[in-house]
Order: sequence, then C-alpha cells, then structure tokens
Amino acid sequence: MDCIFCKIVNGDIPAYKIYEDDDVLAFLDITQATKGHTLIIPKKHVENIYALDDKTSQAVFSKIPTVANAIKESLNPIGLNLLQNNDQPLQSVFHFHVHLIPRYQEDETTIGWVNHQDSYQDADYKHVQTEIKKCIK
Repeated sequence: MDCIFCKIVNGDIPAYKIYEDDDVLAFLDITQATKGHTLIIPKKHVENIYALDDKTSQAVFSKIPTVANAIKESLNPIGLNLLQNNDQPLQSVFHFHVHLIPRYQEDETTIGWVNHQDSYQDADYKHVQTEIKKCIK
C-alpha cells in the first residue's frame, strides 16, 4: 500500500505528532492552512467516510474535542473549522482524515459555499429528506 498516512502511522515518514493512542493519530498538516492546522486520522487504513465503521468513527471523533481544546488553549484562535473531504477532486489523500483548522482574525483562509435557500421550496426539502431517509440503514 502506498498511503502516505499509513507510512506516518508506521513511522516510515516523520510527522509533527500532536496526539496518539492505539487507534488514533493527530498531527500537524504539512500545508498549515493556518497555524496549528491539524489532521486526525484512524491508524487503521480506511479510505473515506463511506468505508468508516462505527468503532473507528467513535475512536476518531471522540478525540476531536481533546485536540480542538488543546489547539484553543495553546494558540488562542478566534474559532476553528472542522473539514472532512471525500472522493476526487476534494480528497487528496485517500485515508480518512478530519482537518481541524484554527481561525485567526486575518488569516486569509476561506471555506464557503453558495446559499441556495431561495431555490428550495417546502416540497423540495421534503423530497430530499425522503430520498435520504430511504437509504438510512
């Protein structure tokens, strides 16, 4: 397997580790969108959120507050974004990971979307709701 995150987990590639236990690793993202930009990953290789099982999900997501609070206390950002991408072209490393991106007053980082609220009527929301609920297992 040629997964850069698996290589970090195995110690083949160095990383600036923030947190580690038997199941989870958190380390600084090499790109540093902002100071303290951290990735949290399962040590077990899981390609994306669609392949994530409950146990691995619980392990990763239960550590997000721990790492987020450490970032807040140590770096004093004005806020923090959680970001998680899946599939191309959004996902650049195909090993599930969550970005914790501290935000600062004038950090020049943008994360956004277009508001389409005016394009949706009640029937549109209900249709989407029904379609998604049909697939909940």
